[in-house]
Amino acid sequence: MEDFIASLDVNQYLPAALAWATNILLALFILIIGIFVAGKAYKAMVAISNRYPQLDDTLFKFFGSVVRYTILAFVGIAVLNRFGVQTASIIALLGAAGLAVGLALQGTLSNLAAGVMLLIFRPYKVGDFVDAAGKFGKVTEVDMFTTILQTFDNQHIIIPNSQIWGEQIINHSHHPIRGVDMTFGVAYDENTDAARAVIDKVLAEHPHVLQDPAPFVEVETLNDSSVDFIVRPFCHGEHYFDVRYTIPEQIKKALDEANIEIPFPHRKVIVVNETAQ
Repeated sequence: MEDFIASLDVNQYLPAALAWATNILLALFILIIGIFVAGKAYKAMVAISNRYPQLDDTLFKFFGSVVRYTILAFVGIAVLNRFGVQTASIIALLGAAGLAVGLALQGTLSNLAAGVMLLIFRPYKVGDFVDAAGKFGKVTEVDMFTTILQTFDNQHIIIPNSQIWGEQIINHSHHPIRGVDMTFGVAYDENTDAARAVIDKVLAEHPHVLQDPAPFVEVETLNDSSVDFIVRPFCHGEHYFDVRYTIPEQIKKALDEANIEIPFPHRKVIVVNETAQ
């Protein structure tokens, strides 16, 4: 054993040992710096959304995660390259795997893309009342893949973002003041000025109807059996449904008290008696 140890030439293995030690130190240095830079990049992306309240936090956290993991992926490749690993084949393999996963998750990725567009352009936000994908409700959550609505009968509706983006979206809460369209008919024998005065009085006394802008009350259509008024009071968005569902009954009662007839369809039946031959 002593002869074997004595025969070893330390100088023969020293360059290789130094090279491995150098590679290990450089790999650790690259790894530490890469993790530090990835963390800073993530925080920088999140800080952008914190600096501007109109930007969505969820979107920039997602972008921050993408940037962080992209940096970490390049760091991993750089570390492997220090040890002589051929990274070109690994990159090609990862690309092929990414393509396969993308094709398998095509529907999910379309929801993700739609979610990104919704969070960038923000056609609605949490708390808005919207018509989207054939559903109506209050937006309770918007994430990268789905939008969640709460209906008036307390249903919890989860809609994939791909079904919303690219279709018509009606945001009932976008403007702070809303007009409420309603139609009321009176008989042809009634005085339209008197009917308009009754309607104006009801609107003026309602606590949630605004006087600026002033309510719009005009004759819209001369139907077969009625003169139809279009009535459009204005109110703040949070009072829309109160105005929409209280005004019709109040106007009906007011017209009855003023003895103004509200027509309804009549059907005349003529009975013909035929004499037996």
